[in-house]
Amino acid sequence: MSELLHGVVIRSTGSWYTVKTNDGKFYRCKLKGRFKIKGIRTTNPLAVGDQVAFRLTEIPETGLIVQIGERKNYIIRKATNLSKATHIIAANVDQAVLIASLENPRTSTGFIDRFLVTAEAYHIPAVLVFNKFDLYSDQTKDQLNEVLSVYQAAGYRCLVTSAKTGCHLDELKQLLKDKISLLSGHSGVGKSALINRLDPSLHLKEGEISKAHRKGKHTTTFAEMFSLNFGGEIIDTPGIKEFGLVGFEKAELGHRFPEIRKLMNHCRFSNCLHVSEPGCAVREAVEKGTFPAFRYKNYLNMLEDLD
Repeated sequence: MSELLHGVVIRSTGSWYTVKTNDGKFYRCKLKGRFKIKGIRTTNPLAVGDQVAFRLTEIPETGLIVQIGERKNYIIRKATNLSKATHIIAANVDQAVLIASLENPRTSTGFIDRFLVTAEAYHIPAVLVFNKFDLYSDQTKDQLNEVLSVYQAAGYRCLVTSAKTGCHLDELKQLLKDKISLLSGHSGVGKSALINRLDPSLHLKEGEISKAHRKGKHTTTFAEMFSLNFGGEIIDTPGIKEFGLVGFEKAELGHRFPEIRKLMNHCRFSNCLHVSEPGCAVREAVEKGTFPAFRYKNYLNMLEDLD
């Protein structure tokens, strides 16, 4: 029997995985048999970022994965809110970076909040990067300042960038340096353009915006990990249209909003869902204008989805 080799999954294309070993070699691998990860029902038992052990087959540079290492963390979503199928986006990451844009295409705060709530649930630090600043009108810049003040007050790291002008790319570089970062966002928000500006040697394919729908066309078709020439790894993911929540209990959702966490101990009832209960500190704060109205609305929408 051939010796066990160890490596990290850097690319997943369905049934085949590219595994990179510690000495920098690449192998095409398949899973041996059916793997079920305890407690997770998912379309993909293996994700980019997973540590695996494999044995070589008689076909050169091809292996059979026989073990999956224990995960430090992972991030998961439902394909759509109607779907029962869940998908692990990535495993063993140091941070989750959401690339968003308020113009061409616009990222809704509902989408942002679902991403943040999921990252909170899996104890992954989240960062918001608002890209395409060069396209923003004065009105959009005012909206951006309002959105930034809300997320920064909640404790999230936020950056404003432009792949076109190079605005704040040095800060983004420092943020990614020597870390394993999941990069996510809608198609067309400029993920690939930003990465190419930071590390031109990667030559990632950049998408166009569909003129009819003002939305991005998919260029990344599967998740893939890339090593950055200045240190660190990024996991680039296909553009995500929806971010369906997985495995949340209604009572737990409020704990994933830092602003609700601060107030919940002041609610009259310990099991308050902050919807219509008397003596709710969160609703009082919303009425007074000290709790951001759009974050509360997004919270209520998520609660409804959990029914």
